[in-house]
Amino acid sequence: MTRFAMMLRAAVFAAAMLLTAPATRASAPGPQDYFLIEVVDADTGRGVPLAELRTVNEIRYFTDSAGLVAFHEPGLMDRDVFFFVSSHGYEFPKDGFGMRGKALRTTPGGTARLTVRRTNIAERLYRITGEGIYRDTVLAGRRAPIAEPVLNGRVLGQDSVFAVPYRGKLYWFWGDTSRESYPLGHFATAGATSLLPGQGGLDPSVGIDLTYFVDDKGFSRPMAPLPERGMVWLDGMVTVPDASGRERLVAHYGLMKSLGERLEHGLMVYDDEKEMFERVRRLDDDARLYLQGQATRVTADGQAYWYFAEPYPHIRVKAQWDALFDPTAYEAFTCLAPGSDYDKAAPALDRDADGRLVWGWKRNTAPVTWARQQELVKAGRLKADEAWIDLRDAATGKPVVAHRASVRWNAYRERWVMILCEQGGTSFLGEIWYAEADAPEGPWRQAVKVVTHDAYSFYNPVHHAFFDQDGGRVIYFEGTYTQTFSGAKTPTPRYDYNQIMYRLDLADPRLKAVTGQAAEAGGTQ
Repeated sequence: MTRFAMMLRAAVFAAAMLLTAPATRASAPGPQDYFLIEVVDADTGRGVPLAELRTVNEIRYFTDSAGLVAFHEPGLMDRDVFFFVSSHGYEFPKDGFGMRGKALRTTPGGTARLTVRRTNIAERLYRITGEGIYRDTVLAGRRAPIAEPVLNGRVLGQDSVFAVPYRGKLYWFWGDTSRESYPLGHFATAGATSLLPGQGGLDPSVGIDLTYFVDDKGFSRPMAPLPERGMVWLDGMVTVPDASGRERLVAHYGLMKSLGERLEHGLMVYDDEKEMFERVRRLDDDARLYLQGQATRVTADGQAYWYFAEPYPHIRVKAQWDALFDPTAYEAFTCLAPGSDYDKAAPALDRDADGRLVWGWKRNTAPVTWARQQELVKAGRLKADEAWIDLRDAATGKPVVAHRASVRWNAYRERWVMILCEQGGTSFLGEIWYAEADAPEGPWRQAVKVVTHDAYSFYNPVHHAFFDQDGGRVIYFEGTYTQTFSGAKTPTPRYDYNQIMYRLDLADPRLKAVTGQAAEAGGTQ
């Protein structure tokens, strides 16, 4: 037999085997193969993201940002399957045996709706960052409301956001950012832009179309690179005209060796042509006052300032180019004598001739944080009724210890409003509170819890005032949802280490418990 004949015979045999062999590889399921489960809010009928559906044999599914789960489990199709239903801040009714769940007939192509009651005051809307934001919506063949519903900028997770209206767009910046191709991503600040609502951008109730700054491989690239080794974290972002009158974006940076060890810090300015931040000034390690936390613009006594919440807005500087770069131009809201530093053993308290403690704005003076205030009260240096920071639960009177916060002027309430995460609570860094005051520096006296997460962290919340609707009646805020610090044994797939948006109606009667006291110092937006 010739070589050609042998090859021909082998080919014929192989073809015959393919025709007669049983199928061993199933085709990928299409939209018609999924059983679609929708979890909706009883009050609004809107899909609830981050709702967990768990089978009796511990298979866990989480609804996407439309509140959908596209179910396709080969051994569990076209039969009655019981799903336990749970979600942070939402509740499914118990059955006769106390089970919070329901058996559903998992018919391919079929649908089911599960209704949950919201126990949070704020409403969870959608995930902003990460992979699979609308995964199940796409699997079901439905249209997602954002342009990149499953993967954007190759980003899997991002930490802590700063969002700034700048030159006709919204600029978004995050901390450490993870990717799909390796456990380590990049650690020098990620960035993206989006269009403003009404100017081409989506309604904030729908979502945010982010356009990431990416490298040549399509992955989110560092926006604040430094030649020195370490993580680069930005905060305290503000806009201000430079000497030529051109609007510029300025931020504080920290070059970090670890979570708690900083190698250096200083100020960076955004280069619009290079589309990245550049270091312009290093600050002394012991600098008292500088840009930090979430910034808000305030007009006080006819002068425009930037106030910085860390977590309370007790640091400010005039909204002027030269002032930002002059450490001596910053002021602290403090009870220390002007020009003094904080000395726990012998604090230089500022008292008037009658012995009354003087709280006020003072240049080049150390701030008195909540922790320092507690030290002074415990040591007998301050009386309890002299404390400026005394935020409490409006319902119980228990102290609420703020960890991070943002403060914004609200036209609907005609007051300053704060969204803060609690340092402690029923889940560490997972409780979000709402408070009001007559001045940005306070005093802040009472707060109402608006969001809770069960044994999960949700830190560094930010109220995006540029999204306010109905004259400020409806506000939007986001935070970082993460297992870190929470003690949770298992991270939530896709959602972990990402940003989630909430909406809060300030006309909700449950917020009426919040009251405040007028301060001598004041301010407007």
